[in-house]
Amino acid sequence: MKKTLVISSICALAALTACQNNSNQMAQDRLYEKSGNTINVNDQRADIYNRNNGSTNKSEDFGYVRHQRSPVLGENVSYDHYEMIDREKTADTIGKFCTEVPNVDDVSTLVTDQEVLIVYATDTKDRNATADQVKKMAMSVVPSWYKIYVSDNTALRQFVESYSTSDSDSRTAHHGIDRLIKDMKKSPQGK
Repeated sequence: MKKTLVISSICALAALTACQNNSNQMAQDRLYEKSGNTINVNDQRADIYNRNNGSTNKSEDFGYVRHQRSPVLGENVSYDHYEMIDREKTADTIGKFCTEVPNVDDVSTLVTDQEVLIVYATDTKDRNATADQVKKMAMSVVPSWYKIYVSDNTALRQFVESYSTSDSDSRTAHHGIDRLIKDMKKSPQGK
């Protein structure tokens, strides 16, 4: 009798566990992702999420995102949503933009935590206008609190390149960059 009771209990427990797994899966299917019932996430609505929908030209699309301080009533505000600037990608973007400036053929760009340093090769007769255009290209990419320094003195390129492996915590790099900025200021800086 005891043996039958124990075996029956184990079978019933196993059956209930299997039902629970199926129930969990059904709940997840109903509550999450594709069903559209997820709390504060509805990726099926075009007015909240801009999905690709097969279009290949993203440059024509507007960008829209809505954020709330706290999407759940009574929830504490999260401060972990700050993004960091990818300095390498920013330098790449600035360099590509600057090569679009007339008479600018070769651009080296260094983006630090506070400055953008651009050394470019040019054959222009109006150095001030070219410096202004190069500086404005950089201004269109970085936040307004960045200081932007430009130079058409290609001899400074090797110094800009030498800091490409440094990081923002390096005290010696900051001193070297300050000296480099002084040399760059001898070139036209634009408006």
